Amino acid sequence: MSLVEREEEHAALRELLRDSLSGRGRVALVTGAVAMGKSVLLGSLAEEATLLGALPIAAMGSRRERDLPLGVLGQLIRDAPLMAGERTRALALLDEGVRSIVTAEWQSDSPPPLDAQLVHALCTVLLELSEKHPLVIVVDDVHHADRASLLCLAYLTRRVRFARMVVILARSDQGRYTDTYFHTEVRQPHWHRIHLTPLSPAGVRTLAAARVGSETAARLADAWHAFSGGSPLLTHALISDHVTASGTGDGREPADIVVGDEYGRAVLSCLGDCDPRTLRVVRALAVLGEPTSLARMLDMSSEQVRQELQVLNAASLLENSRFRHEVARVAVLGEIGEEERGYLHRWAAEVSYGIGAPPEVVAEHLLGADRIDFPWAVSCLEEAAMMALRAGAVESAVRYLRRAWRECADESQRTKITTMLVRAEWRINPGASTTHFPELTDAMSRGSLRGSDAVVLAQALLWHGRTESAQQVLEQLGRSADPATVPELIALQLWLRVTCPPFMEHVRHTAEPQALGAASVATSRRLESALALAEVLTIPAERRAVFGAERILQRARLNDMSMDTVENALLALTYAGRADSAMPWCDRFGSEAASRHAPSRQARLSAIRAQISIRQGDLAGVERHAREALEIIPLSSWGIAVGGPVSALIIALTAMGRLAEAHDWLDEPVPDAMFDSRYGLHYLQARGRYHLATGYPVMALRDFQLCGELMVKWELDAPELIPWRTDAAEACLSLGQVGEARELAQEQLDRCGALALRGRGLAMRVLAAAGEPDGRPKLLRQTVDLLQGAGDRYELARTMCDLAAAYQLVEEYRRAKIMTDRAMSVARECGAVPLVEALSGEDRHSTVVPSVSDRSRVLSAAERRVATLAAMGYTNAEIAAKLCIAVSTVEQHLTRTYRKLEIGRREELPTDLEIEV
Repeated sequence: MSLVEREEEHAALRELLRDSLSGRGRVALVTGAVAMGKSVLLGSLAEEATLLGALPIAAMGSRRERDLPLGVLGQLIRDAPLMAGERTRALALLDEGVRSIVTAEWQSDSPPPLDAQLVHALCTVLLELSEKHPLVIVVDDVHHADRASLLCLAYLTRRVRFARMVVILARSDQGRYTDTYFHTEVRQPHWHRIHLTPLSPAGVRTLAAARVGSETAARLADAWHAFSGGSPLLTHALISDHVTASGTGDGREPADIVVGDEYGRAVLSCLGDCDPRTLRVVRALAVLGEPTSLARMLDMSSEQVRQELQVLNAASLLENSRFRHEVARVAVLGEIGEEERGYLHRWAAEVSYGIGAPPEVVAEHLLGADRIDFPWAVSCLEEAAMMALRAGAVESAVRYLRRAWRECADESQRTKITTMLVRAEWRINPGASTTHFPELTDAMSRGSLRGSDAVVLAQALLWHGRTESAQQVLEQLGRSADPATVPELIALQLWLRVTCPPFMEHVRHTAEPQALGAASVATSRRLESALALAEVLTIPAERRAVFGAERILQRARLNDMSMDTVENALLALTYAGRADSAMPWCDRFGSEAASRHAPSRQARLSAIRAQISIRQGDLAGVERHAREALEIIPLSSWGIAVGGPVSALIIALTAMGRLAEAHDWLDEPVPDAMFDSRYGLHYLQARGRYHLATGYPVMALRDFQLCGELMVKWELDAPELIPWRTDAAEACLSLGQVGEARELAQEQLDRCGALALRGRGLAMRVLAAAGEPDGRPKLLRQTVDLLQGAGDRYELARTMCDLAAAYQLVEEYRRAKIMTDRAMSVARECGAVPLVEALSGEDRHSTVVPSVSDRSRVLSAAERRVATLAAMGYTNAEIAAKLCIAVSTVEQHLTRTYRKLEIGRREELPTDLEIEV
């Protein structure tokens, strides 16, 4: 047992013990706050008394046994080593005393009706025993002793002066003592008081060193002292939490203080000895969180509350009337019964609202209240929810809105709350909103749902494939539109235009140009982003839309604007061939959504990121982002938008040769309504590519043609959205329909603007495959340049693979070898296993030409660049254009290269020059 900083007190008690052994009886009262080590000190003295030949007899008071007559004295009698006859007599006296108290009528605030002769007889039992053996009578928690026992103990302490007996009583400073006569009478000339105080930081360090070593103790002692207040019990609990944490995980010792379950249990143990009024105050403090309004909340006087807080501060449970750590507060809350907790939260809400506390503070109390019949409660919950949404605390907002929804009796306000709840739940899981559809559609039919709230309902219905209900809402929305709703309708039309085109015709309104002036900032931005995406998909050559999308993203924050705004702007950049620009924005917003605990937004941004990675030829990135999107939101909650991440994943798996996995995803059910949306286009393309890779070109062609028919019908025939003509042309080539393939590829090329590098590259690769072998190398070299500029590594690898094969056909084996090596490198980077395997097969059958690359080290960087391109088959004019130099400069570099490498012509250039093109 540890007696750190208790040595003086222990020495004082030992001296009293020695006095009693020589016949000078003593009385000691050990005081101190709860858990200050009184019991440890008494136990240590009892052990030492045994060694000195004294006989320790112990008892302990208990709050639960306060009404048990002679309970504490009975413990002492039963613990005493009496002879059989003495024990029988003593127990008979106890029984007589108990009966006299039980049968008598007396007031609780007066001394118990115990006969003086009986008290004398009971105490004489112990006094006579001390004549045989020196006694150490220890009563712990004497403040909880029953009144009859206190009466006897007071009698005993007056008569121990000349007995071989020391009576040591331990009392907590926390209680209020109605038996003042006892504490007055024990103060005899032979009485001594020993007071225990909290440990100092040095004491905490010494206490800890025995368990965790001096180095750890020195490092953490100050923090342990701060959270324990010097209480030995709390200090031991904190050390135990540290030891427990050191034994988990990787076994390494925590660098910082750990406040865990042991600390919480120790706090509750301390409170177990508190007076009921003290418990009431500490529980109210745990609920309210701060002491300022406790008196008002508990209907107590300020002085009464101050006294109780002072007791708790003295016990080191509080510091400046606040919990030293949140773990302590949580532990106290956990011990409060459900009924009492609800009652306390109700009054805490009223008090907090009355003093003007922030809405979120009041709302948290309203959530925990058993009932909230305050007229301001629902409005306060709404305000707190809006603030939480702005701060990114989505889950808190949902909890506030659900409670407000349950308590609201006004129909129109309840409808507004339901719409807010749909918006909030959507950020976590779109599937959660479906439970509110019946209520909102009913409100729409009654005319109590309008404006932006009705727009939210329409979009949510479409998302989940509720097409008939969505159509009805859209039509009614158009008929009942007021001037303030017109901007929302226009934004909705634009969103439908690029997302669900078949439903755009159901939104009709007479829009006045000046009506847009009434649009909010958020609505204006949503309009601008939807317009940018619509222009990209309907006017491919329109670059103004790209600049507009970038401007929107530059001033956007995910928390204060619609996700649709960010999504439209990102897709506008992506479909305009600016995936490199969209990527950092998408990553930034994705990180913001994760930090703000908005899973739905994070998943939707991951799905967009997968589309960006497709256009960068990053197959591993496509898989990673698509899987992340599908893991964050359950497949069933994606609605029609499931086509986005699923199609991206199928495309990536197909390109990587993992056809069985792709087939499994194609087996997953998707909503029929998906094929009335942009997401269905992506799905058709992915399914067609899978069919093409598995040897079913007829089925692939059917999917590509259906995709094209819908794009043409919806007037969304943008090459960068879905290059369906190129895909269909590849299917035609597999079927031997070369002419049809050439026509489709040429049409695709004609539709691409000058800046659509990726679209032109895809078309030209198919044109080369459909053309004569002699013309393929030049066309494919141009395609390589386009795809390098576009940044699509996967399509670049496919084109290089075709170029290697083209060189092979025209018997330019050296160039075929160069291109095969480069294609292999890019294909491996992409993870395109089928391409790697195909190239490995070609490489085994190609003609191997000896390399002179060792001599190529003498080339300058400029000569190496020119030589590399020449070896790949580029003409001098093409090299000059590619490197932005004169043709004569190319000729001079080649002449010097031939001389340095000791070769006579272009065909002898080394095949393994390492230079990025």
